[in-house]
Amino acid sequence: MGERVLSVRELNRALLARQLLLEQADLPPERAAEAVCGLQTQHAPSGYVGLRARTGALRAELTAALHRATVVQGWVMRTTIHMVSAADYAPFTVAVRTARRRSWLRAEKRAAELDMSAVGNALRRHLADGPRTQAELVALLVADGFPKVAWAGAQLWVDLLRVPPAGPWDKPRAHVFALAEQVLPVSPPIDDDVARTQLVARYLGAFGPASVQDASSFTGLSIGGARAALARLELRQFRTESGVELVDLPDAPLPPAATPAPVRFLGTWDATLLVHAR
Repeated sequence: MGERVLSVRELNRALLARQLLLEQADLPPERAAEAVCGLQTQHAPSGYVGLRARTGALRAELTAALHRATVVQGWVMRTTIHMVSAADYAPFTVAVRTARRRSWLRAEKRAAELDMSAVGNALRRHLADGPRTQAELVALLVADGFPKVAWAGAQLWVDLLRVPPAGPWDKPRAHVFALAEQVLPVSPPIDDDVARTQLVARYLGAFGPASVQDASSFTGLSIGGARAALARLELRQFRTESGVELVDLPDAPLPPAATPAPVRFLGTWDATLLVHAR
């Protein structure tokens, strides 16, 4: 028997269910962030709007979670700012680190002569005593003899978090940085393959059923990297109406196509509104 064919409406309802947009979920901010594979927050208030739509959470709840560091802001998938749970930050970062570095080095021709390990060591030294603003860090790196472009790359060689008081609703400019190791509990090193498998599993739980290309587009992994990570999971298979192969977690929800979809108000660049969610 061939794979079940899922209609566009069925895929839509699966997406909305997994993004907690069919029914709001009674979850704390960190669990909600895990359920939806991170809240995309290039514009910091978007995380608040997105969480409110999904759980009914008030602004104070997410601000408190950011101050407790049970939710953190940093570059993860696609070198994009997300709010993710403290537990997801390390595996998400490890999973995409190599791909992010390669992508930046290809795109940034001015980095050809830079010793990024040296840049990273300098940045760690400047943050050893605690958080600093972006302007301070750029100035310090320039004083060390590095060009300004080194700052953008340094964030791919050093795990940095955007930390309060900057970044919450009332001070949305997320321009204060700290070393992740100073904010989050120390955890054992994570194998790259294990991290990539955790990331694609989170992705399917939040956006599946999906194709290998979809998983690659969202995570920033190469097609080969996404395929290899998916191969390490137990998956069920479907097809779209146009014949594209889809994979999914075994017990993830697939609501009927006729399931009512309530109106939801979403923030700027919410991931459900972007091309990453086909």
